Amino acid sequence: MTSWEGVLTGLVQQRGTTLKRYGYLLCGDSSEAEDLVQDALVRTFSSARRTDVGQVEGYVRTVMLRLYLDRTRRRNLWRRIQPLAAPAPQPDQHAYADLRGDLGRALRELSARQRACVVLYYYLDLPVQECADLLDLKPGAVKRYLYEARSRLAERHGPPEPAREEH
Repeated sequence: MTSWEGVLTGLVQQRGTTLKRYGYLLCGDSSEAEDLVQDALVRTFSSARRTDVGQVEGYVRTVMLRLYLDRTRRRNLWRRIQPLAAPAPQPDQHAYADLRGDLGRALRELSARQRACVVLYYYLDLPVQECADLLDLKPGAVKRYLYEARSRLAERHGPPEPAREEH
């Protein structure tokens, strides 16, 4: 087994569940999270040959974030042009009944950028500057997305817990 295959195997065995959890928080769907992890692993190991599991995990997370944002942009574009191609599908009201009060539903109510900022800041506990670097934004924009996300969630789900000090 070559060294990159060993790193890939080690990463999947040691951190696979954590990567899937991160993907789920980004996209809100278990099977889409698995696809996100798999696509990120393919992209990571088809071009870059990293040798350290700790080093490669950060790179895989970055690739997952970029893939999520790209997919969201494409989906949003399709939603705008889809009515021109076919009649709009009727939403299934029963599919949302089980999601009330769920964190997944709350995250789905946010825009892609707000959601990415919330996951990076609160789930990964990254400082604002690192979130900004990962998203190619200025720190002020990250703070604005976090503020908007907290405000939007507070409107629908009650006041948030006391805010932690921003790094």
